[in-house]
Amino acid sequence: MVLNYAKTAILLATLTAILLFMGSLVGGQTGLLIAFGLALVMNGVSFWKSDQLVLGMAGAEEVDRASAPDYYTLVEELAQRAQLPMPRVYIMHSEQPNAFATGRNPSRSAVCASTGLLSGLSREEISGVMAHELAHIKNRDTLTMTIAATIGGAVSMLAQWMQFGALFGGGNRNGRGGGVGWIGSLAAILLAPLAAMLVQMALSRSREYEADRMGGLICGNPLWLASALQRIHAAVSRGVPNEAAERAPATASLYIMNPLTAGGIDNLFSTHPNTENRVAALNELAAELGATGGRITPTGFETAVGARPAFPELGRTRRWRGPWGSAR
Repeated sequence: MVLNYAKTAILLATLTAILLFMGSLVGGQTGLLIAFGLALVMNGVSFWKSDQLVLGMAGAEEVDRASAPDYYTLVEELAQRAQLPMPRVYIMHSEQPNAFATGRNPSRSAVCASTGLLSGLSREEISGVMAHELAHIKNRDTLTMTIAATIGGAVSMLAQWMQFGALFGGGNRNGRGGGVGWIGSLAAILLAPLAAMLVQMALSRSREYEADRMGGLICGNPLWLASALQRIHAAVSRGVPNEAAERAPATASLYIMNPLTAGGIDNLFSTHPNTENRVAALNELAAELGATGGRITPTGFETAVGARPAFPELGRTRRWRGPWGSAR
């Protein structure tokens, strides 16, 4: 656990250093100071308002026991098992089955599931997904990933600004418009956003495995989560979109599975671990716990839970209104 926190601190420091480097290229010493101030402000805003920022970008709608009793009760039961305060519960209107958690600490946290998730998966599979998200809250991953997404977005914004300036003849603010300055600026435009993305991905992947393991323990059967991951992966592979994530790609690492692309390999360029690797790890955990119902295989699984969706009445083309079926 200590090693995990140390790794996280190093990666966040690296992200901040990339932002400061970009600032120095844009405005020299003054730009460095501005970028440093920007980093402080963004970290402060991310700390205090991370949940509102992410939920707003997702267009999420808060629900309660009265408006969504089954969903709310499911999260409540899982939170009790995880020994966590009850998080706020949200639904986002997206055909893509997915979910995320946010908040600066367990006392100020929120979980959000898509209508595609709630209408397309079984209750047990939904339990596995929401347990995974609660594991992120318990491990305090939500704040870390939100800050990383915010700084990563700022680096990309600065790179776009530099690119725009270069197109219209803007030179190096240091007053050295020649070779080294332009080479450095070009390298920053091309490499800094990539480096920031790689750091974000490393942060995300290192925490997803732990959240999978803890989520399997919280819900009581790791095979439920393994089955859910397979279903989500299949939907994303078919190209089922997540419009909110497409508009804010820096938030992709917050979701249980990358909402922007299907699959990929478990390497530097993957925001999440490879699904097959995650399923294999959950199978091993299930074997350790003695869970019954058969193993989930990468190519075609027979799940321990029923394939029948828990809430099929939440049609993908209809707007959600009530708990599990009042739609318009």
